[in-house]
Amino acid sequence: MKFTDKGIISLKPEAKQYYKREAGGFTIRVLPSGLKTWHFIYTIAGKRRQMNLGEFSDDVAKGNRGEGQHVSLSAARDRLTDARKSLKDGQDPQEVGFAWHKNPEREKRIAALKVEEELNNPTVKELITKYIEKYAKLKKTSWQEDERILNKDVLPIWGSRKARDITRRDVMLLIEEMQGRGNGIITNTFKIIRRMFSYAVKQELIPATPCYAFEKGEELPRPVSKERHLSESEIKKLWINLDNCAISENIRKILRLILLTGQRPGEVSSMHSSEIEGRWWEFTPKVTDITKEIPRKQRIYLTDTVLALIGPLQVYDKNLNAMVPREYIFKCHTDNTRCITERAVTCALRRNLLTHVVKPKPATWKKTRTKPIRKNTFVIPDDKKLDIDKFTPHDLRRTCATMLSELQFTDAVVDAVLAHLKKGEIRTYNKNKYDKEKQEALQEWELKLNSIITSEEYRTRQQREDDIKAAEETDTAANDKKQLEAQIRDLQQQLFEAQKKSGSGNNVVDIQSARSKKSSKAL
Repeated sequence: MKFTDKGIISLKPEAKQYYKREAGGFTIRVLPSGLKTWHFIYTIAGKRRQMNLGEFSDDVAKGNRGEGQHVSLSAARDRLTDARKSLKDGQDPQEVGFAWHKNPEREKRIAALKVEEELNNPTVKELITKYIEKYAKLKKTSWQEDERILNKDVLPIWGSRKARDITRRDVMLLIEEMQGRGNGIITNTFKIIRRMFSYAVKQELIPATPCYAFEKGEELPRPVSKERHLSESEIKKLWINLDNCAISENIRKILRLILLTGQRPGEVSSMHSSEIEGRWWEFTPKVTDITKEIPRKQRIYLTDTVLALIGPLQVYDKNLNAMVPREYIFKCHTDNTRCITERAVTCALRRNLLTHVVKPKPATWKKTRTKPIRKNTFVIPDDKKLDIDKFTPHDLRRTCATMLSELQFTDAVVDAVLAHLKKGEIRTYNKNKYDKEKQEALQEWELKLNSIITSEEYRTRQQREDDIKAAEETDTAANDKKQLEAQIRDLQQQLFEAQKKSGSGNNVVDIQSARSKKSSKAL
């Protein structure tokens, strides 16, 4: 049928809704309530669809255009023409988004797509948060250091920018602005940025990382090979003068434990009472290029000096009126739920070295600083500083390894103490934990350290074994002499009894007695 205004007005509601159709899918629906709605029924991609063109009103049936929600026949035909044109162009009319067409489902889909697009195209600030929460906290024990560096050096500069908009040039400019802060700081910051963008690529948040084709010696500073270790005179000076430095008691203990055990500063500072059982400290080593493998436990023997530095593993709780586990051995003085950080140990040692010189802050320092500047900073007097050439807490670990090697322990034992992986195919087949060898090595190093501190002569293992062997031989000779003397006395007594029974003269007895005395003197 051909729609007319008069014909549409004449349509009356029935008990059920019904449709009246014109050619080409042009349709009007009449509801039992009397509401009349224009529709366009069409087929696209093999699916039958129905598009709402608006509501019809008898009051505006004679107008050319509809007003508000009411659409006249003429206006409905105009809308139908627009819909048919989009369908002819291969588009779904309901997805085109005509100003007059409201599609709640389409609006929800568009809103969902915008949210998904925002999630898949995060800002650098959002990427930092996602990287820390979803990756660093799960994969790295040093995630707090990653968070600190990203918030300090990256967030103030790139925070509001989209992560996919960061280019290689942006990374180069960031590195250039950090010049003067030390090669190690620059290199470490770049590694963290590169790891964050690699995570974003794997999560398909960005198409490619901007941290490509950076080479040491060109775009990146070439790090200086670290070979610093303390001599015996420096070890003695450090151990004795450490108590006079402006360093907290806990950090002094941490420095001494690093030297005694050879473990990483971060592992020692985060030592937990639950990791210690008897004389053994068992923990998971920090993941590095050397220890990169399936996480495995490291066991370190605790000597008498180490146990004295650690102290009791339980403390008295006044609230519970009972002894409770100590948890972290070296707790942060501002937060008992956290341990002292590796960075705090490094900064404390650096400030207490006589060779330390305060350098002017780089240009980026004011831009990235969020905390107020402390004007009344405590200045450490020179008489409280260590008169030792510059070294770091990690150099104490290298010192321990060097001294173990000088004590004639093999590289395999030294690597076991340092929690380094075995090299080559032997790693697959040799599953020895070297617990006995580690115990012997650390006990020997403690004896050597005590001799260095007290300036007493150190006797090597071989010398001590020779002393024990000589003492044992001396004791054996003394015991043999006593046994021989006892045998001679028994023989003399037997001879005397025999002579007495036979009635021999006293001269014979005297001669035998004289001979016995001579034999005793000869012995």
